[in-house]
Amino acid sequence: MPERNEAALEFLATRRSHPPKLLTAPGPDRAALRDLLTLAARVPDHGKLEPWRFVVMGRERLDMLAPLLRDAVLADGQDQAQADKAASALASPVVVAVVFSPKDSPKVPAWEQELSAGALCLGLVNAALASGWGACWLTGFAALNHDFGRTHLGVRPQERIAGLIHIGTRGSTPPERPRPEIDAITTWL
Repeated sequence: MPERNEAALEFLATRRSHPPKLLTAPGPDRAALRDLLTLAARVPDHGKLEPWRFVVMGRERLDMLAPLLRDAVLADGQDQAQADKAASALASPVVVAVVFSPKDSPKVPAWEQELSAGALCLGLVNAALASGWGACWLTGFAALNHDFGRTHLGVRPQERIAGLIHIGTRGSTPPERPRPEIDAITTWL
């Protein structure tokens, strides 16, 4: 009979993301962030390619980026409300961009490397939540617009942002959301 880790199972059964609007200062300091990044990096990575990297943005950098993001959204043809919403997502105390950085490999296809970057995003959210922080994984214009990522976050031409992980002090508890009906999405063979 396997040995159960009840605390881990309880964490997984009750974990929930904390949207940026519910995160307040302070965020984790550099040492705490380094610990979170170390935990997050313990993901499946076939071939030990490390097809991802981190770009950590603190409050000063986020304050500088918010108006630039607003302007970029407007230049993209979106309206003021969309631009303000995109910029407001940078109000979190800390945002970590998880950058998918594929490596040439005859054995590990790019899609599998991309899955590793996605696992890293969830690993970072879970590490932050388990450490007592509020956190969530978002994308949005800053992550999906390649020009913005290259110009302001140092994303290289072959890279993409897999996610922006927002981390800060937990504010109010977010409401529970509907979860999938497992029997409706499961096939037993």
